[in-house]
Parts: sequence; C-alpha cells; structure tokens
Amino acid sequence: MMLYYVIVGLMALVSMAVSKKLKSKFATYSKLTLRNGMSGAEVAQRMLEDHGIRDVKVVSTPGQLTDHYNPLTKTVNLSEAVYGQRNAAAAAVAAHECGHAVQHAVAYPWLQMRSKMVPAVQVASGLSQWVIMGGLVLSVTTALGSGLLLAGIVLYGIVTAFTFITLPVEYDASNRALAWLKRKQILGQEEYAGAEDALKWAARTYVVAAIGALATLAYFVLRYLGSRD
Repeated sequence: MMLYYVIVGLMALVSMAVSKKLKSKFATYSKLTLRNGMSGAEVAQRMLEDHGIRDVKVVSTPGQLTDHYNPLTKTVNLSEAVYGQRNAAAAAVAAHECGHAVQHAVAYPWLQMRSKMVPAVQVASGLSQWVIMGGLVLSVTTALGSGLLLAGIVLYGIVTAFTFITLPVEYDASNRALAWLKRKQILGQEEYAGAEDALKWAARTYVVAAIGALATLAYFVLRYLGSRD
C-alpha cells in the first residue's frame, strides 16, 4: 500500500501546484481590463450569436470556478465574477464555456461520448474505491477477494477512461474559444495572450487528473496480478 500512498501524495502535490499556478494566472489576467468594455456575459452571448446558437441562455451561477455548460438545460452557467467582470480572464472562461455549447450544437463526437458515459461514471466513481479496498482486504484470506478487486478495477477503469475522454473535449472548447476571439478581434493582443495563457493552465488541471487516475489504476492492476501469484 505504500506505493499507493506515494502515488496519491505525489499527484496531490502536482495538482496543488498546477491549481495554485492557475489561480495566480487568473488573478493576474483579472486585472487586465478589456478595452472594448465587454463583460463575460456579453462575450458569451456574442459568441453564441455568431455561431447561430439561439436556444442557449447565459446565466449567472453562485460561487467561484463554478462555470460550466449544461447540455440538458442548454445554459452557459458563469460564476458571478466571470458573468459581470470585464477582463481577459472573464472573457476566456466565458468563451471556453460557449465552446462547449458549440460542440453540443455541432454534435462533437468526444462530447457525445463523454455525455453518454456520465451515468456510468457517477456509479463507478462512488463504488470503485470501496470495492477495490474490500477486494484488497479479502484477497489476503479468500479467492473471492481477487474477483472483487477485479470488479473494482473495472469500475475505476471507467472513471479513468472518462478523465482521458475529457481531455479532447476541454482542449477543443478552448481552441474554439480562442479561434473565435481572434477571428472576431474581441480582444487586443495583450488581452488575447492573457486569455490563451489562462486557458492553457486550466487545461493542465485535466491533464494532471488523467495522469493521476491512470497511475492509480496501474497500481491496482499490479496488486491484482500480484494477488494471483
């Protein structure tokens, strides 16, 4: 189990470092006021209109870092700060979330796949750790433990696959956002550079999560193979 705790600890440290850097970047670019005076909500609405999307609403949602696109309600949900602020960071986040709305409108394959996986991931994420731990404990005394451990690994494999499928979805949404911001000249050169840098660091949080999930999965697979010897 020592290796497991090393993996978890290492990934936690990396995740904290990336998260700290991301917050620092957003704090910096939140001070970079847009020369056109557009708020995050206005940027989002403009991007939706330019892509011919009329059935998606832009709404404000409480909290920080709560920005997301909900395909079920067809709403671009922007945190209060992003919704009302008029800076490069707000513009980047607003455009990124609208990138997901565009993906939905054009039936982007990776987004469709991720959406179909959500129900299974919700179940798997809640059960996998408990099933795996139960399997590890029982594998010491009974053959049933190996089967239980394998079931837990399969469940965790679903969660791991989801984290990797999320990567192209997030990177594509950022690419769509940045392409639109540049094409429509919504941002000045310095503002665009700030938005690009902010989204780059936001994407890295998903990379860290995926690598961490894969490393943990690999550890449990090795434990399972070892239990069969």
